Amino acid sequence: MELIHPTAIIDPSVKMGTNVTIGAYTVIGADVEIGDDCWIGPHVVLNGPTKLGKRNKLFQFSSIGEACQDKKYNNEPTELVVGDDNVFREFTTIQRGTIQDNSKTIIGSRNLFMAYVHIAHDCLVGNDIVMANQSTLAGHVKLGDHSILGGNVMVHQFCQIGAHCMIGISSIIVKDVPDFLTCMGTPTVPKGMNFEGLKRRGFDKDDLRLLKRAYRIVYREGHTLSEAIEELSYDEKSNQYVDQFVESLQRATRGIIR
Repeated sequence: MELIHPTAIIDPSVKMGTNVTIGAYTVIGADVEIGDDCWIGPHVVLNGPTKLGKRNKLFQFSSIGEACQDKKYNNEPTELVVGDDNVFREFTTIQRGTIQDNSKTIIGSRNLFMAYVHIAHDCLVGNDIVMANQSTLAGHVKLGDHSILGGNVMVHQFCQIGAHCMIGISSIIVKDVPDFLTCMGTPTVPKGMNFEGLKRRGFDKDDLRLLKRAYRIVYREGHTLSEAIEELSYDEKSNQYVDQFVESLQRATRGIIR
């Protein structure tokens, strides 16, 4: 059963699943799809083309699926695609893609976007992520699974932040961040592997020991990045997580924080 407040304005083209709640004075535009059990609070603006998965929560004054702020954008029918079980807190803004990229902004599942978070056009955001208040992704940013961004973090366009990263409060990211790292500051510098986060997610002592060794090879032994990658690539002590770390080094396009 849908629970739609009589003051909500909903375009006739909207496709809605079951058990959807829509609060007072919310406006939902054309070409929007809303999955089962979504809760959309009061004073939300939701524009399309946008697809929301199941059980998403949109709090008051959030703006989801709006046209992007890129000056090249010329009203092309680009898209926002959102997975399941996400929470978008007050004043969150998520914008659609551009035809200069793949025409989509993509948000995964089980993410928490706190108040005033901004995610710009063409971002690819993974799963199980926390973005704290006023953290911001510029256009074309990739954010890996299980990462946490502290309050007021700003990420430059086209940067990649790997999986399981912890970015400290008020950091400004202008280079790529490899998987598993903790970093902070302005300029942002690495502070080691995110061992506390990895422990909470079930990484065992051997995994952590090998990742610590990999970090030392890249950041503490004076190697160039290519030398460190070569040493890790042929390391017999490597495991799947070290391989993942190496892959994140290899896919960097803006250089890595060091």
